[in-house]
Amino acid sequence: MAHTMEPLAKKIFKGVLVVELLGIFGAYFLFNRMNTSQDFRQTMRKKFSFILEVYYKSIEQSGMYGVREQDQERWLNSKN
Repeated sequence: MAHTMEPLAKKIFKGVLVVELLGIFGAYFLFNRMNTSQDFRQTMRKKFSFILEVYYKSIEQSGMYGVREQDQERWLNSKN
């Protein structure tokens, strides 16, 4: 019976690996897009503010400060 489970275990492992790789590439794409586009960050603020908050905290942890303030200033000025 163990012999018949090996192909199933391999398929499950490959499936989990593919899902993890898709998650990593998706997170990289999302971070890169937020890191290069202030307009995209504004879209994220409107739709997924909790994800934008994670972005701000992660770049502040890496020593980059002022992005949040620049965004807020631009968005406030664009309303006026």
